[in-house]
Amino acid sequence: MSQARLVPPDPARVLSGPPMRRFASGREAALELRPDQPVYAFRPQVLEADARAFLAAFPGQTAYAVKTNGEPMVLDVLARAGISAFDVASPAEFAAVRAVSADAELLYMHPVKAQSDIRLALEHYGIRATALDHEDEVAKILRIVRALDLDPADLTLFVRIASKGEAAYELSKKFGAAPGHAAELLQRIHGLGIRCGLCFHVGSQVEDPATYARAVGIAAEVRDAARVPIATLDVGGGFPASYARDPRRPEPPMPPLGEIVSGLMSAVERNGFGDTPLVAEPGRVIVARAFSVIVRVLLKKGQRLYINDGIWASLSDSWTGKILLPVRHIPDPARRRRPGDANKIEPFRIYGATCDSVDVLSRPFYLPESVDTGDWIEIGHLGAYSLALRTRFNGFYPDTFVEVDEPFEAGEAPQGFAAPERRAGVEEAD
Repeated sequence: MSQARLVPPDPARVLSGPPMRRFASGREAALELRPDQPVYAFRPQVLEADARAFLAAFPGQTAYAVKTNGEPMVLDVLARAGISAFDVASPAEFAAVRAVSADAELLYMHPVKAQSDIRLALEHYGIRATALDHEDEVAKILRIVRALDLDPADLTLFVRIASKGEAAYELSKKFGAAPGHAAELLQRIHGLGIRCGLCFHVGSQVEDPATYARAVGIAAEVRDAARVPIATLDVGGGFPASYARDPRRPEPPMPPLGEIVSGLMSAVERNGFGDTPLVAEPGRVIVARAFSVIVRVLLKKGQRLYINDGIWASLSDSWTGKILLPVRHIPDPARRRRPGDANKIEPFRIYGATCDSVDVLSRPFYLPESVDTGDWIEIGHLGAYSLALRTRFNGFYPDTFVEVDEPFEAGEAPQGFAAPERRAGVEEAD
């Protein structure tokens, strides 16, 4: 079968353009700019600190998951903070990383790939590590390796195994080979002279360290059944970020990162992987706190607030109902008279900017009763997936950025939060 030669995406897109305006806080940005369009508040110092914290906590190689947030400003800060490897899934992500770092290692961990993309990865970008969960993927890669006359011993193929655990977003249903199948794949890869790796992904926003322990245990079973050398164990992502907690509900605090990594490393040692090089693919834990979005209330209608953002733009994570986002009310000082009590917190149903009737957040925002048309709401800890998943539906596409010095949680506590379930008094969607 002939193989088309593809021109890689142009990486020159990225760090050009005017510098972002800088403000001390999101509140200051809202009051000075008085924006009618959503504004992203980027906190590079927070991003760098959270990246360095993960690098210090995890003893193996850290490969940032670009899918979480591939904005050029993010990748640039991470490269400067010491992230030297990136988990990439497409030619566009290859190019985005190369635009900020010529020397970064690219790990192509998407298990199912177009053959032309495999060739681009191996030939143009020099990628030598990739994942798979089926023998047809081995055949695709082998064809390209032979066509390019590459040494198979230079490659590492990670067999992704299916795993299950407790996570906000469970990721074992789409990818992953059953243990017996995984062992057979490892034997085939080893027979071709290619280095063997094992990988798994337990989900996103995992707060139970035992989830990693179970996955490492399955990896050990596969290794023992295959009886081939394992060059690397990739423990995937899932490391949780800090979000809001419902003050009305007694619940245990989220385990700190150090405790989760400690539990993971105990399982690694216990299952005989102590001398095996490790890779992790963090995303959410590194980038979530680095962004907030400042939105404006276009209309207050009873217990409904219509805002200029929504599930088709920045708020897809809130639409799923699995993440509790902190929110901060920024009253418009031009409005002299206000309905309601500023000290009384009430649930408000949040409607997005598009004309789609499903553009309604699954969680109400708890905000001061006095919130009104023209006010702003800053929604915090929005750096993970929100920017990556925004669309141009109905022509609404938030793409304005400012730089902010203070972390979202600095200063006075946020006045509200996105509630974990519907409450009495909150109107249902149409």
